[in-house]
Amino acid sequence: SDPLRERLANRGIELICPHKSNRVKPPTQDGRKLRRYSRRWKVERSIAWLGNFRRLIVRWERQIRCYRAFFHAACMLITLWQF
Repeated sequence: SDPLRERLANRGIELICPHKSNRVKPPTQDGRKLRRYSRRWKVERSIAWLGNFRRLIVRWERQIRCYRAFFHAACMLITLWQF
């Protein structure tokens, strides 16, 4: 809603989400920023794929080096599965 957008703007927060398709008032957002919103699903999908690796979710490793190694291995496996 427009009042919510105004309250967020007063706090310095930029809301980037599409208006309802049946909105009567003219849109208040620029289309360029909405294109960024439309590509957001790719990031969310990738994070969801990383959630399939229990070792990354639970994080048993105490050292960041080991965790980072498993993170990179998971990313490589995801990339290989896509091809």
